[in-house]
Formats: sequence, C-alpha cells, structure tokens
Amino acid sequence: DKAPLSKSLLLVLSAISILLTLLFQHYQKFFAYNLQAIKEDFQIWRLVCGRTVCLDLKDTFCSSLLIYNFRIFERRYGSRKFSSFLLGVWMLSALFDLLLVEIAQYIFGFTINSLPSGFLGPVFALFVPFYSSIPRVQVTQVLGHFSITNKSLVYILGLQLLTSGSYIWILALSGLISGICYNSSMLKVHRILCVPRWVAKIFSWTLEPVFSSAEPTNEVRVGMGATVDIQRQQRMELLDRQIMMSQVAQMRRQRQQQGGMINWNRLFPPLRHRHNANYQDHRPSEQGIPPPTEVSEEQVARLMEMGFSRGDALEALRASNNDLNVATNFLLQH
Repeated sequence: DKAPLSKSLLLVLSAISILLTLLFQHYQKFFAYNLQAIKEDFQIWRLVCGRTVCLDLKDTFCSSLLIYNFRIFERRYGSRKFSSFLLGVWMLSALFDLLLVEIAQYIFGFTINSLPSGFLGPVFALFVPFYSSIPRVQVTQVLGHFSITNKSLVYILGLQLLTSGSYIWILALSGLISGICYNSSMLKVHRILCVPRWVAKIFSWTLEPVFSSAEPTNEVRVGMGATVDIQRQQRMELLDRQIMMSQVAQMRRQRQQQGGMINWNRLFPPLRHRHNANYQDHRPSEQGIPPPTEVSEEQVARLMEMGFSRGDALEALRASNNDLNVATNFLLQH
C-alpha cells in the first residue's frame, strides 16, 4: 500500500530475470553489463539493460527483498521524490562504475571487462538513507552480548548480496558513494537529477492504477497488535514517525533561533478545540477571514502518515499557506 513504484520494480524486474534465466537464456547476452562494449563500441543501450535486470537468481532474490524493505522511503517521501532518488543514484552510480574500474586497473593492474548485471547500484545507495534516518530498535540479544535489531536482517541481506560476485564490490561502492552524493546538501545533486512533475503525472495516470494497492478498509488507526511481532512492527513505525517529528522540531528550533520565538496561538486558532463552545466566542469575524487556500493532497497525505487527522492537516495547511514545515510545527505543538 502507498508504494506503487516499489511494487512495480519488485514484480517487473523479478519476472524478467526469472524468464531470462529459465526460458529465454539465449537473450541473456543483451542484458550483460559489458564494459568493453560500452567503452570501445559506444553501445550505451548495454549500460541501460545491464544495470537494470539481474542475470543471477541469487542477486534477484536478495535485491527484491531489499526493495521490499526499502519501500518505507516511497511511503515517506512520495513516489515522485523516491523515483527521483532512484534515477539520480542510477546515473551517478553508472558514472562511478566506470571511474572505479579505471582506478582499479590503474592501481592493481587487472582489467575488468564486465560487471554483475542488475539494479544493484540504486539498491546499495538506499542503504545511505536507511542507515541515517531509520531508527534502530533492539529486538533481542544473542549470547547476552550481540544485539539483534530491526535493521539486522536488511544488513545481512546486503552482505549476502555483496558476497555473491567477484566484482560486485565495485557496484556496492559506487552505489554508496552516489547515495551520499545525492543526499548531500552541499552538492545539490537532487535539484538537477530529478523526475519532472509532468513525467510523474503521466506515470501516475497510466502505471500507478496498475501497481497500486487498495488501502486496507479494516485497518485500525490506534490500538495494539494481537501478536508480539505486530506489536514490534508498530513500535518500529512509531519510532520512525518520532524521528521524522524530531527532524521537524530541529528545523523549528533553528528557525526560532534565526527569527525569534513564534507565538503559534497568536497566528492560528487552536485546532484541537475548534468544536468547543469557548472557541466560538473568540473566533474572528467572517469579514476578516481570507478565502481558503488550495491545499496539496500530497502534503495532506504526508501529514496523515505522521498520525494527524485529515481535518487537522487541511486546516493547518490552509492556515500556513500550504507550507508543510509550518503546518507540521503547528500540529506538533497543539
């Protein structure tokens, strides 16, 4: 749910990889990541095909599990921002692949003509936001000393993928470097390598209805899971939400240091008591109320993912002139 791009990558790339391995083995040569053909014969299409579909089922299995675990970023950032991240790190990692191969040849003296195929660069790049922004929750301990957390399985899958090929460390290193470069606020790569809004709308109209899942109708918003595993998952999601809120709170403190303390109650009416009779006495006259501001549904969805109701999100965004940071700060303080 709320991750159509992750679902499409998981299904389409895995299906193509299985078909190439079991039924159409004579077509595998077109998806080989042949560096010699790319550099000498300028076969750029091999760069696209070779860095998209895995030819090894072990790599397909591990990368599919990692994409499934990393779907949390599409839910957090939205499909357009998540696709921009994947596109940006894919292009950066392709450049770093060629650069690292030349450095390895210059330092160690061996020639690398091909690399493992697959969507591996962006998968390794996703470990950068996973390490920096996903909270670490201890699940259990082994032998009383070694902690098992909610992130241990993902790191084990990444290690398994790292050791599946001889030169896959080049893809892993280029992916990590590209992830750091894309997330770096100094390089501003995310402003250059991004999916245009009109392209995102075209895909949302055509492909999103195919791969999107219906929202569960019987989902309980507040409550405790029936099993220990569900309770742990709810605790992880709660901590992840708290991390997001703490980041917004840090931005609020920085803004207060720059511009002084902000009296939110003076700027906005208290939303939590908007149905109270006492609030009706202090409500401003209708003549002084400006016309309602058009609210972005994407920002409403992001506020609802943080745990706020749709009504509170709409009123906060209207009051803040559709500024997501200001609306979040207001909802957190009320």
